[in-house]
Amino acid sequence: QVQLVESGGGLVQAGGSLRLSCAASGIIFRINDMYWYRQGPGKQRELVAKITSGGSTNYTDSVKGRFTISRDNVDNMVYLQMNSLKPEDTAVYYCNADVKWTRFGGARNYWGQGTQVTVSS
Repeated sequence: QVQLVESGGGLVQAGGSLRLSCAASGIIFRINDMYWYRQGPGKQRELVAKITSGGSTNYTDSVKGRFTISRDNVDNMVYLQMNSLKPEDTAVYYCNADVKWTRFGGARNYWGQGTQVTVSS
């Protein structure tokens, strides 16, 4: 089994910054793509950022230029640096990853429990 644990959420004023971290642990041969999702109050969960095992990144338009996703393949970590935060960034942020247990077979998808980010105006 694999566990994803997020940390780094909190309350911040508009214009401020936060850095989210997500640690993957358990039976891990390799982690393929890693993601950050978020779900704001009364909204559907949305994909915020994606990073491949090779380091290629993609972002939803609303966070481009403000958020940066990165990863540490040695320690099985993924990060989300969030700058110039806006009240509309308020949400529960979830870590997600495609993980291979062994060299053979496909990857399985896992979710973290989420961390709350609240941006005050």
